[in-house]
Amino acid sequence: MILTLGRDKAPLRGPRPVRPPALPEDTYLLERVAAELDWGFRSQRESPTLNEEPLLRRLFSTFAHGWPGAGLLLMRLVVGTTLIIRGVTSLWNDPPILLTVLSVLTAGAGILLLAGLWTPVAGTLVAAIEVWKIFLQPENLWLYILLGTLGAALAMVGPGAWSVDARLFGWKRIEIRTRKS
Repeated sequence: MILTLGRDKAPLRGPRPVRPPALPEDTYLLERVAAELDWGFRSQRESPTLNEEPLLRRLFSTFAHGWPGAGLLLMRLVVGTTLIIRGVTSLWNDPPILLTVLSVLTAGAGILLLAGLWTPVAGTLVAAIEVWKIFLQPENLWLYILLGTLGAALAMVGPGAWSVDARLFGWKRIEIRTRKS
């Protein structure tokens, strides 16, 4: 028996009984699987842990696939690479301690964005650092505005399907085998 959680809900094998109208679809699906397998699951109304899910799944209902996912991957690659290069090259000039800390944080956020790990945190960090740099070093104003805007956009939109976040926190496919008597 195969049970799929998320958008791609596969129908369960066997006859489908009539669903009571008062139950939500996910609750009905879990109760139907529990009844078929007799594993002793409680219903969603009785179990508060079935409503809990990882924070990233609550922030982004889906991780974009297809062309939108490819666009997010391209955006992460460009922003991450730019941040790593700018962070590392600014360390070669022996800057003051404040700029050294900002350069290390910038390179670290670039690595996280490049991998697509903790994207909302990394994007927010990039936006905050770039706003801070606008006031510290106003000579590259438009570059800081561009990188800060892209970091904020990645924090709000999400990492996309081709990221570590999607692998760690995305929807999973669960295969439930029937018990042999």
